[in-house]
Amino acid sequence: MENFTPVAALAGGAMIGFAAVLFMWLNGRIAGVSSIVGGLIIPDKANLPWRAAFIIGLISAPILYGFFGGPVTASIPHSSLLMLAGGLLVGIGTQLGSGCTSGHGVCGVSRFSMRSVAATFTFLATGILTVFLVRHLLGWG
Repeated sequence: MENFTPVAALAGGAMIGFAAVLFMWLNGRIAGVSSIVGGLIIPDKANLPWRAAFIIGLISAPILYGFFGGPVTASIPHSSLLMLAGGLLVGIGTQLGSGCTSGHGVCGVSRFSMRSVAATFTFLATGILTVFLVRHLLGWG
């Protein structure tokens, strides 16, 4: 929390919310990233263009920001194997939870979906428990 900037966080949250509303309004679909990526893995030709455009936008936005907005620095203090394991667990979790934080947490909760409220609570509780176990009990990171 050393570098927390409330204005930037509020602006980012507002932009994510606006993008989710705009996506729903223009496409009639929930902006759940795991479902959108999943639709690219087993492609449906009718939905392939918008799914690809969405993912290209997710990837290109930080690149464009770095180009126009200044340098972006990031450091990953963990091994590639640990990152791979984390990614695999996230993928399994999105399948078990029938969606990800963008689908449930941003879009589902705002539509008062009780399933999404339960999923988001589970995401947050699991994340808090994991950080407590890994950092405080195991002493990693």
